Amino acid sequence: MNRKTLSRTKILGALALLLVPALAFAHPGHDESGLVAGISHPLSGIDHLLAMVAVGLWAAQQKGAARWALPMTFVGTMLIGGLMGFEGLALPGLESGIAASVFALGLAVALAVRPPLFVAVSATALFAMFHGVAHGLELPEMSSPWGYALGFVGATAALHTAGYAVVRFLPAAAAPIVRVAGALSAATGVWLFAG
Repeated sequence: MNRKTLSRTKILGALALLLVPALAFAHPGHDESGLVAGISHPLSGIDHLLAMVAVGLWAAQQKGAARWALPMTFVGTMLIGGLMGFEGLALPGLESGIAASVFALGLAVALAVRPPLFVAVSATALFAMFHGVAHGLELPEMSSPWGYALGFVGATAALHTAGYAVVRFLPAAAAPIVRVAGALSAATGVWLFAG
């Protein structure tokens, strides 16, 4: 095994470990801090999971500053939205906004759209706000908001990284597969919106 393959294997292995920590707990009561609840929240709903992976996929399809600006914007704005949700502030059309994010981000990946940085960052921030408020409103009773926030921020960053790594480490010949995945995500967004 050459060094490059070994390095990729280590990175993908580390990502896999970041994505499944909650599986180690066989029954409730292990997490008084909210950390595990925060980690599992983005992983347990198809809407959050698809949108967050799509941000990583889309970022990897970009050039220059957009590659880091999109995931950073999503995580930062989502945290602000989470704090709003902790305070009980809801956004109108919350579920519709989340479904729209799954659709739009999936479509952006499917079409490999490269809009101006300002447009991409603005759209990413809008979608992140919806996801963040939803996370904040769903803070489990008796959980520390800070542990919960740390969990959902960490899980989101791991999902972005996983999406980014898929695009960056696959051979160029696999690009159509990523675009098909984006189209399937967009179709799921339509389904969520209709439901």
